[in-house]
Amino acid sequence: MIGIDEKLAFKGGRPTLKSIAEICGLAVPTVSRALSGASDIGQSTRDRVRQVADEIGYVPNRAGVRLRTGKTNVISLVLPTEIDGLNYSSRIIASIAGALRNSPYHLIVTPFFPDEDPIKPVKYIVETESADAIIINQIQPEDPRVKYLLERNFPFATHGRTMWSEQHPYFDFDNFEFARHATDLLAKRGRKSLLLISPPLSQNYSQNMITGMQSATKETDLFSDYFEEPTQNGTSKRLNDQLIEYLKRNPGTDGIITSTTVSAVGAINAISALGRQLGKDIDLCTKEVAPFFRQIRPEILTITEDVTKAGSFLARAALRAIDHPEEPPLQMLVTPEDTTEINTAIT
Repeated sequence: MIGIDEKLAFKGGRPTLKSIAEICGLAVPTVSRALSGASDIGQSTRDRVRQVADEIGYVPNRAGVRLRTGKTNVISLVLPTEIDGLNYSSRIIASIAGALRNSPYHLIVTPFFPDEDPIKPVKYIVETESADAIIINQIQPEDPRVKYLLERNFPFATHGRTMWSEQHPYFDFDNFEFARHATDLLAKRGRKSLLLISPPLSQNYSQNMITGMQSATKETDLFSDYFEEPTQNGTSKRLNDQLIEYLKRNPGTDGIITSTTVSAVGAINAISALGRQLGKDIDLCTKEVAPFFRQIRPEILTITEDVTKAGSFLARAALRAIDHPEEPPLQMLVTPEDTTEINTAIT
């Protein structure tokens, strides 16, 4: 804790960089660089400066920071407002914010609506210069947002890959391998006719899942099929109806693969509505971002994707894009084998 005499150094006014400098016995530029996490400032000095700043209630004047550096010290996460699979949004937000905690940057979330062009909020951020970098998800192979950001040399990172992935930072879960692995798990359970409930076909990871499943069944006697999960309001009801109708038309279907908690719940409801027994005459394999089904429905095959790792990496990738645009972009592709817990304990 700082002493009473030190506190008197700024009593009666808003704490400033000069206040911290006087307390710490440092030059104002040194304090500024320490607060920004400059690597050429010793860790003990950075810790001391941060401690004093916290204790006296120093808050950067963002208008002044922007005027002085040209930066906002903001990273914007652009997210859809659609209901997602069991806390994806809260987990990705928490992990990005956690990774930025000891940096001068803070996180804002910019929403966009299902009836809105996803590029609209991205253009707004870039044109108003309201953030220093952007993080986006729901990536398309030729994503217009990525094309726009690349053309303007604006720092960003994607949760997912595009056809231009070698040019930009990304974190991606290998959904090709996820679908292959899910298919193999179902095959080991003796399943012969598989259905994938895919994410929106416009998104890259959906295409990866479809080709992954088809690759796994190509040289076997397994049959595979897929249909697209509804995304508009009333998704659960439409998915239930669509899946019940599919299973009535294709009663031999004995294995289902889903990639979200919402579609997994829809599959469970449809299976139950038709009087079939999950884990007996039909199996379900799903991806989830939290160990939900493995705890309450152990008969379900689950592969847990580490979204926390994704968020932390995306934050670091965005910071690299801001501070070192001349360096190669940070990129990571992870597979089910090296990032997930896999539940196969079915009796």
